[in-house]
Amino acid sequence: MSMMHFMKAIRVHEHGGIEQLRIDEISTPKPSSEEVLLKIKAVGMNHMDLWVRKGLPGFNLPLPIILGCEASGVVEESGSKANRFKKGDDVVINPLISCGDCPACKRGEDHYCPSFGLYGETQDGFDSEYTVISEKILLPKPKSLSFEEAAAIPITFITAWEMLVGKCKVREGQTVLVIAASSGVGTAAVQIAKLHGARVIATAGSDEKLSLARKLGADEVINHRSSDIAKEVKKMTGGRGVEIVFEHVGAATWEASLRSLAHLGKIVTCGATTGAEVKLQLTHLFIKQQQIIGSTMGPSASLKTILELTGKGKLKPVIDHIFPFSQVKEAHERLEGRGQFGKIVLRPD
Repeated sequence: MSMMHFMKAIRVHEHGGIEQLRIDEISTPKPSSEEVLLKIKAVGMNHMDLWVRKGLPGFNLPLPIILGCEASGVVEESGSKANRFKKGDDVVINPLISCGDCPACKRGEDHYCPSFGLYGETQDGFDSEYTVISEKILLPKPKSLSFEEAAAIPITFITAWEMLVGKCKVREGQTVLVIAASSGVGTAAVQIAKLHGARVIATAGSDEKLSLARKLGADEVINHRSSDIAKEVKKMTGGRGVEIVFEHVGAATWEASLRSLAHLGKIVTCGATTGAEVKLQLTHLFIKQQQIIGSTMGPSASLKTILELTGKGKLKPVIDHIFPFSQVKEAHERLEGRGQFGKIVLRPD
């Protein structure tokens, strides 16, 4: 008789506060023929972890659910038909779930797939000691990156890349305003905009965070707690405003974002962490011929490009803090308290 093996996993059985975070002991999964068993080394945290824990009105998430939507690890075992990787290979997981068969997937735009989802949201994620996963969505981990750095890349960088490069076609000569540049997606946006030759104005809520944003490449910085963002932007751009506003905060910064936008400018948004309902002055929008663009994730193919650039040191994941699984409650508190600069990463104990 084969012995049952068990692993630890961070799960939510009911929506609510941090008291709902549980470290469960569950059976270690076995890979099917086209899957690999992965020993998880690090998991990047996102605001999605908070939303899944708290519950989103109108979304019926499968409970209990293992949290965590981006991870790196080591191949432990491969199914009979899985031969791209061998035992001991270091890999990064592409976190996007799609059907692989619809017109969008066939065009390489799998983020537009009707059955689009993310691990840790529409199905179990990676806050566990092991996971089984299709080998098709694994990429080799760049040797120059630690497991923690690799786990801090996928969601954050794919999202920011799609917003700036895919949707806004950021280029040299443009000025990009990055709102809340100290978040995971914000730190990625500063670097991606600079990589493409743009001038970057970054906002953050403390002087310490602003100096870190400068170190990442921001040309100008604004403290959004003590300054009027739009007034400062107008000063810095000779009254013109910026070509692109990178927005993911929502209600608290929306008005300032609109007021900062130049004629023909674009606001691109992927989040609403301070509230989703905002006001819009339509006359400004059409007279100035501006665009408001919504964006979620990006095509899987961009992760390959991003990993190549991070492997060469042209982009760098920024890690705020690494917590062991046993301190997941503290990790959630830190993310909720908005005290971080960069990504919070969890690691199996």
